[in-house]
Order: sequence, then structure tokens, then C-alpha cells
Amino acid sequence: MLESLKDKTGAAKLQHPVVITALVVVTIILGFIIGKGGMKVAIALLFLVPLIFYLNRLFVHPVLGIYSIMFAAFTAIGLTRYIRGVPLGLSVDALMVLTIVAVFFRNFYDKIDFSLLNRDIVYLLIIWFAYSVLEFFNPQALSHTAWFYAMRGVSLYPLLLVPLSLLIFNRLRHLYGFLIFWAVFSLLATLKGLQQKYIGLDYAEQYWLNTVGYITHVINGKLRIFSFFSDAGQFGAAQGAAGIVFAGIASALKGWKNKIFFWFVSLMSFWGMMLSGTRGAMIVPVLGGITFVILSKRTRVMILGGITIAILYVFFAYTYIGNSSYTIARMRTAFHPEKDASYQVRLKNRKILQAYLANKPFGGGIGSAGNWGQRFSPQGFLANVATDSWYVQIWAEQGRVGLILHLFILMYIVFKSFYLIMARVKIKELSNVLGALLGGYLGIIGAAYGNGVLGQMPTGVLLYISWAFMFSAQQLEREYNARLAQGISPWSFAPRD
Repeated sequence: MLESLKDKTGAAKLQHPVVITALVVVTIILGFIIGKGGMKVAIALLFLVPLIFYLNRLFVHPVLGIYSIMFAAFTAIGLTRYIRGVPLGLSVDALMVLTIVAVFFRNFYDKIDFSLLNRDIVYLLIIWFAYSVLEFFNPQALSHTAWFYAMRGVSLYPLLLVPLSLLIFNRLRHLYGFLIFWAVFSLLATLKGLQQKYIGLDYAEQYWLNTVGYITHVINGKLRIFSFFSDAGQFGAAQGAAGIVFAGIASALKGWKNKIFFWFVSLMSFWGMMLSGTRGAMIVPVLGGITFVILSKRTRVMILGGITIAILYVFFAYTYIGNSSYTIARMRTAFHPEKDASYQVRLKNRKILQAYLANKPFGGGIGSAGNWGQRFSPQGFLANVATDSWYVQIWAEQGRVGLILHLFILMYIVFKSFYLIMARVKIKELSNVLGALLGGYLGIIGAAYGNGVLGQMPTGVLLYISWAFMFSAQQLEREYNARLAQGISPWSFAPRD
């Protein structure tokens, strides 16, 4: 029966007895539900129409799931300020699962090419996830519920998203679409930040500031801008990464439209980074810029990039120019940590953690520190010592064993990507695009030393997809050459081959 439906399309399928029977049954059931529930139920059922349409498109084109995941990663946390009490962050999980299901349904009659997953990065992420699962049984852990919530950003999301991207989001048009999507939301993030600074917070943002964010987001009477991100630290680091990525993309891609658009987004992203007042974000364009300059293998870029980075360093580290601006003055303190009281507090907290973790090689359990610790086990020791850094949190929760494993995986991705881009990809335009992504990733690695930004949304989601593209470098180069041979623009969205 399924075979007979498979070969039919359009109206012919509607004439099939099974389909007609199903439509009649559904109509009767919906009529009964509306009759009993009234207008509210009828309105609620109306939302089923776009949902059904979305699911139909998703199951036909699973790539839509990747874009949906990115959309949720950018918006879910911000929306929790307006829709309280609803765990919108779980929408990312739901979309990942839906996309996986869609991949299998889309290939119901075809064989999925699992050879695309036969990569070292996938095996490393499986090992990292397995270690996280073992942490569930850590005798030091005080809450298994906290483990479930915290584990997702630490190890589950990369394990799901990287293989998904390698399977269905692995073409040049996907890379270009990914960059456009990221650029648009980075631009919107800065515009939202400008609204907060120059027009003011709306009712939901003001409520969040009054109840949660005041201590960390109002310093010396000045508001640290957070846009629609979870906090100013995440906003600053994300915009710093976007700024350096899109500066690299603008210099790499051909065509004046691409250059104008991506240079504009880059400058706006850097503006957003400055608005956030996040000093740790300053390391992102520095590390990212150095990485891109090296990978570009272009003498002019290396000279101009080196001069620019040197000028910026001297400006912030050795001058007082612009100190009348609170934003510049605050950013400048990042270059003089010994004079910063908050940095000294962080060092003190790390010494406290060092003593506590001395006999705990596997840490205190995932979810025992930071926000999850304060929410689910506030009585715990780790919940009451600020970790601040992503790496310190990994160390506190998963011990020195977990930290060493985590750093090994992060560095392996860096060096393997560097090798692929530097030595294996011969097309300069493509290698520079991928080099920009690696620069953004390295910048976030640096920023994660001072803030817990690496696994948070949307930064984590963007990085995991970037990993997939960097590890697909040679596949992308083959497609690039094939498209040129066919007379098709490498970055064209069509044809959908």
C-alpha cells in the first residue's frame, strides 16, 4: 500500500482510499473537539496549520532543521524574558531531534551515506559525550536534574549538531547560507543593543535587569548592553567573533555586493562588542585576527593585519586616548588585569577551587557549579564559588581529567582545521572563508578563559556548525572546482544538486 502511494503525487494521492478515510476521520474528530472546547480550542487548532506545513517542509528538506536550530539558538534565551516559566531553551533540543527524524524519513527509501560521519571529530565528540554520561554517576554530584540541563550545552549539542551538519549541511550553498543567516542575526543583535543604549529597555528587559541582571549589568551607574542574548558577556564575545569572521569573509569573497554587506556587518558587530562592556571579548578579534592573517598566506593582508593589531594593542595598553568614553575606558582595563579588582577576585576563587578539587580528579559533577548549581543544588560548595571562566567550570564540574580531555579535543580541532585550511585547500577564496571561521573559533576559545561563553547559545551552535564546515574543507573544494567547471557560481544557491 505504501508503494502505491509512493509512486503517486498531488491530487492522485488524495484519491487513495486510505487518504480519504483518514481525512474523514480527522474532520470528524476536529469537529467534535471544537464543539466541546469552543473558540479557544478552535484558535489553538489554527496554529496546527502552519505547524503541519513546517513539518512537511522539514521532512522534505531536513536542511530547514539546521536553520531552525540556529534561529532558536539566537532567540530562545531572549524570549524567556517575555515568556516566563517556559523552558524555551529546550526548543533547540526538540529541533535537533526533529531534524534527525526528518533525515531518516527523507531517506526512507534511500540509503543514508553514513560514511560522511567516519571522521575523527565525530569519534572525539562521542568520547567526550561518553565521559559526560559517566559524570552522571559522580558520587560528588548533588542533582541529576542539573546534570541533564547542564550536559546539553557541554557535550550533547556538539554530538548531535556536528554529525547532522556533516550529513545534510555540507555544501557550498549551505556554507554561504550559514554566513548570511549569522550575519543577519549579528546585525539585528547590534541594532537591539543600540535600542537598549539610546532608547532604553522595554518592560521585559527592565524586569530582568531589576530581578536578575542588576549586579552584573549595571557598573558605576552604566548599563552593560546585552541585546537579546543571555547576558552582556555572551553578547560581547559573540559580536567580537562575528566581527572578525565577517571581516575575513568580506576580504575573501569576490563581488562588491558581498564585500559591502559583510564589511558593514563586521563593523556593526564590533560596535555591538564595544557596547557590551565585556572586556574579555577584546581577545576575540586579537586571536581571531592573528589566525586569519596567518591562514590568508597573503603578504599584503599579513602586513596590514599585523599593523592594525599592533596599533590597537598600543592604543589600549599604552595610551589614555578616549578615556573620557566609559566604553573605551572599561575595555582598556582588559590590558591591565593586575589593576582590576574583579580579576583579583577571580584569582582568589580559583585558589579556593584548587584546594577543594585537589582530591577530586573527576570534579563535583556536571551542573554542580554556576547557574545550574545555584538553581538545583544551592547548598553545594561549588554553587557558591563563582567560576566565571568556561574552563574553570569544566574543571570544577568534571575535574582535571575532564578538563584535560576537553582541552585536547578543542586543540585537536584547532590544529586539524589549521592543517586542512593551510595545507590541503588550494583555492584561496575558500581557504580564506574557512580561515575566517577558524579565526572566530580561536577567538571564542580565548574569550572562554574569562567568561563561560563557549557552550552557550548561540555561540556554541555556530561553532559546532563551523567545525563541520572546516572538517569538510576538501569536500567543499572538490565541489568548488566542479561548479566552476560547469560554469556555475560556487556560492550560488542553485541548482540544488
